[in-house]
Amino acid sequence: MPWREVSIMEQKREFVRLASGAGVNRRELCRRFGIHPATGYKWLGRWTAGEELTDRSRRPHLSRTRTAPAIEARILTLRDEHPAWGARKLARCLEREGIPSPACSTVHEILRRNDRIVAPPGGTAALQRFEKPAPNLLWQMDFKGHVALGDGSRCHPLTVLDDHSRYDLCLQACADEQGSTVRQRLTLTFRRYGLPEAFFVDNGTPWGDPSGERWTRFSVWLLKLGIAVIHGRPYHPQSRGKNERFHRTLEAEVFAFRRFRDLREVQRAFDAWRDVYNFERPHYALDQQVPASRYRPSHRPMPDRLPTVEYDAHEIVRRVPATKAYVSFKGRLWKVPQAFCGENLAIRPLSTDGHYGVFFAAHQIALIDLTKPKCVGDVSEQLSVISPG
Repeated sequence: MPWREVSIMEQKREFVRLASGAGVNRRELCRRFGIHPATGYKWLGRWTAGEELTDRSRRPHLSRTRTAPAIEARILTLRDEHPAWGARKLARCLEREGIPSPACSTVHEILRRNDRIVAPPGGTAALQRFEKPAPNLLWQMDFKGHVALGDGSRCHPLTVLDDHSRYDLCLQACADEQGSTVRQRLTLTFRRYGLPEAFFVDNGTPWGDPSGERWTRFSVWLLKLGIAVIHGRPYHPQSRGKNERFHRTLEAEVFAFRRFRDLREVQRAFDAWRDVYNFERPHYALDQQVPASRYRPSHRPMPDRLPTVEYDAHEIVRRVPATKAYVSFKGRLWKVPQAFCGENLAIRPLSTDGHYGVFFAAHQIALIDLTKPKCVGDVSEQLSVISPG
């Protein structure tokens, strides 16, 4: 679903919030949003002056002995707007609006007394296992389980989350989980937010291959952009806890309250909710701050053309045929992953005698062992199963 369908107001709101961050290259951000710098600075000036897009701020009178009716009404209104939010998030929202909030226990009691309390979905919260120290060092990417739509089709929500800030960079209603679909959506994401240092993904399609090979044409595309690909351990989704938790939140706050007719309707709901998630919804793991408070766009822009991998003149370079996944070395053919057909690879000696590594740029993708009578396959999956921490 092209981003052009997002409303102008939502684009303005996201632009000024990102542009307000410290150290942001505002002219580069204007280019990524497709607006003239003069327009961007005009929006930012109006935002700063409070002329547009400002949150409502109400400060009702308080009673010293009980919660003022106006505050209780505001709590209930916020809860009705966000039925999955609990007392801590609602209390934080009141403080952000300039309203002195009652204790979280009091907010909870107000919700209970007014029949707003429901059992939370899922089990206990996952433990925090790691967190990158800055934005764009690691993005987590995954598909949420498909959702049936009213027109008989399915929606496959594609999600991309910044590990440090929990900022939702991409939330797209896709018709399938094909590599071409993901590449199209990521290209739009890269043009707006820049490139991350690495992606953390599972071993399913399209980042993994059903045949068991961990390299795919999609991952090769990421490597050409200078983005490392880190795979989680098979059957251990807890290692990608942030994305799993995000999917639970998406289910609780979007899909739990309505049934959608088609992909277009889902995308409209995604666009509206994503703005709330990034800029309004307090996040427990961020000390009740919003993800946008910790996120800054990457300083690495998306290139206009896909870079070509280059090797030093003294290196042994072999081109993989377009139809056969082999390279020739020392008079023998050695198997390499199918995803690298048509690519140039470098063969470099390793520390063990008779052992050579087959590299795509800086990434070892296969092993040559001259001490064995037969060639070997691609690098063991164990080499890719590493912790992003």
